[in-house]
Amino acid sequence: MKLSINGRDREFPELDSDPGLRHLVELLQLKSDRVAIERNGEIVPRVNWDQVSLQHGDRLEVVQFVGGGR
Repeated sequence: MKLSINGRDREFPELDSDPGLRHLVELLQLKSDRVAIERNGEIVPRVNWDQVSLQHGDRLEVVQFVGGGR
């Protein structure tokens, strides 16, 4: 499956058998409690990740929250 993530086209053959958004988060090795995802211009609430099936050509913006400072 071909997806655009943060403006970069990427291929994910693993998503052909399981196109779920949560599966993609796992493939990208992201910490689900520190990520926000927008799919085709709409924010996907974390509670809905299990119900979202990605489609070839979807455009995703993935933002990771980073702690730090004083």
